[in-house]
Amino acid sequence: MTDHIFEVRERHERFRGAMFDVVTDEVTMPGGGVAARDYLRHVGAVGVVAVDEYGRVVLVRQYRHPLGRRLWELPAGLMDVDGEDLPAAALRELAEEADLVAGRIDLLIDLHTSPGCSNEVIRLFLARDLSPVPDGERHERHDEEAGLELAWYDLDEAVARVFAGQITNAAAVGGVLAAARARAANWTTLRPANTPLVR
Repeated sequence: MTDHIFEVRERHERFRGAMFDVVTDEVTMPGGGVAARDYLRHVGAVGVVAVDEYGRVVLVRQYRHPLGRRLWELPAGLMDVDGEDLPAAALRELAEEADLVAGRIDLLIDLHTSPGCSNEVIRLFLARDLSPVPDGERHERHDEEAGLELAWYDLDEAVARVFAGQITNAAAVGGVLAAARARAANWTTLRPANTPLVR
């Protein structure tokens, strides 16, 4: 079997937004035809599994309007600051959403969150050697973030919450399970934080 090259013959932009665009590509198929494929072009995101000296992970509970309810998630945010490298973006999100500073950050995993309809990739980092952001330097939260709820869970308990269906956010599921596996391997599976991202 030969590898077919899925050539984009035409691209039609349907919507342009700050976080994502909606496009339709006319793509060549292996049988010789051309098919239309609609998807989101996403700016990408970073997230942080922050584990303290007691083996606890911090989670945030945030309202997600498409679902109409709050989800337990990792501190995370968009790759939307020009020139900001990904480890710095992750540390910024950790400070903004969890009021934490990390003395050490490593690459945990990369996830394509929904490749059937989006090119979104989220890079998840493991943060350790945690300390609080000083009170006077804390980020002022707005909109959905204003109602963030923070909680610390033992990493094993967080894994159990994944399997109990209490943590369903894809990045949180992947990050919690990857962190538990990395800890079981004595953190030897971690990669350098500045490893190039393949989108």
